[in-house]
Amino acid sequence: MFRVSNNLVGILNFITFLLSIPILWAGIWLKNKGTSECDKFLDTPIIILGVFLLLVSLAGLIGACCRVSWLLWAYLVVMFFLIILLFCFTIFAFVVTNKGAGQVLSGKGYKEYKLGDYSNWLQKRVSNGKNWGKIKSCLIDAKVCSDFNQKFMNDTVDLLYTRHLSALQAGCCKPSDSCGFLYKSPINWEKTPTNSTSDPDCNAWDNQINVLCFNCNSCKAGLLDNLKRDWKKVAVINIIFLVFLIIVYSVGCCAFRNNRRDNNSYSAGWKHP
Repeated sequence: MFRVSNNLVGILNFITFLLSIPILWAGIWLKNKGTSECDKFLDTPIIILGVFLLLVSLAGLIGACCRVSWLLWAYLVVMFFLIILLFCFTIFAFVVTNKGAGQVLSGKGYKEYKLGDYSNWLQKRVSNGKNWGKIKSCLIDAKVCSDFNQKFMNDTVDLLYTRHLSALQAGCCKPSDSCGFLYKSPINWEKTPTNSTSDPDCNAWDNQINVLCFNCNSCKAGLLDNLKRDWKKVAVINIIFLVFLIIVYSVGCCAFRNNRRDNNSYSAGWKHP
């Protein structure tokens, strides 16, 4: 007799199977049609995720509905390791994002971001030249500073200082206040020869739209501040998803037990007609 747990596992995995198709298609589309470094950076993880969901959902669907015990057992093993992996990642996300915050500036509507305020692990990720090259390409493609310039191009310097800028706008699209540059426009600042500072970000600044402060530590810190907030949101979602996976895993265990019981009953009936 077919059990409720088998039906439930089958339904859940059928839904997952349907969801994996557009994810896989999106990854393949990015691989073939993506033009920027940012697009190419995303295609492989998306394809891997789509293939993984496709195979796991098929294993759970066939194992539960067709009562293939070994396939359902493989599905449960993968689910178990997925639960452990997700649990570890959630703890890790809370740990590495627990440190670091923007510094409030007197009379300014935005904050200043220092790379050294964030966790060493995150600092190493953005300090790697290869990693930062890809991230910088994504920021340029996203027109973070182009939109910033378009939005505030008519502002005076005093008005710009009162704006509530995002971490990326404050860190990547304008020089640090300590540089003392002369304001021309939101992304055009004149370096003054009389001003001397030990801040390396001042030397890294350039008025070219594809340079600006994208090589500055303040830009890397602004990205980490965004990442910190996003990872905390993801960690909360992971907790909810983790509870869901544990429920699915428990139901899958019941379905596996049902399969073994039915197979044993079938074998006993075959031997003793």
